[in-house]
Amino acid sequence: MTSLILRTATRYLFVPLMIFSIYLLLRGHHLPGGGFVGGLMAGAAYALYALAFDVASARKKLRAEPVSLAVAGLTIACLSGVPALLYGEAFLTGIWWEIPLLFGAVFDLGTPLIFDIGVYFVVWGILLTLVFSLGEEP
Repeated sequence: MTSLILRTATRYLFVPLMIFSIYLLLRGHHLPGGGFVGGLMAGAAYALYALAFDVASARKKLRAEPVSLAVAGLTIACLSGVPALLYGEAFLTGIWWEIPLLFGAVFDLGTPLIFDIGVYFVVWGILLTLVFSLGEEP
């Protein structure tokens, strides 16, 4: 199926959908959202691209194998528990670091954010694996 309207809309919607997925990932600590919902949104953006064009174009745009995304995400999620062990806490206990920014501002970086980033990549990779395999079926 080739629809000029769908292709044009997808060209304009792809980047905002990916930015919104990152927004959902980052706001997940204090409000609804997080790695799972952000990963779903990123997967939906690529699924829309695959639907508008084809799976080969979506794979080319991704520039990585979806399974590699999932493996990298699982590695990141598992490694996010290591800092707690180094501080003598239980595995996956939240550890926070204050990173000073300009003008006296402080950025709180914590292991829950790192864990959410891992979940983001796992969900994104698994969803794209499913979508791409279904799209390549004859």
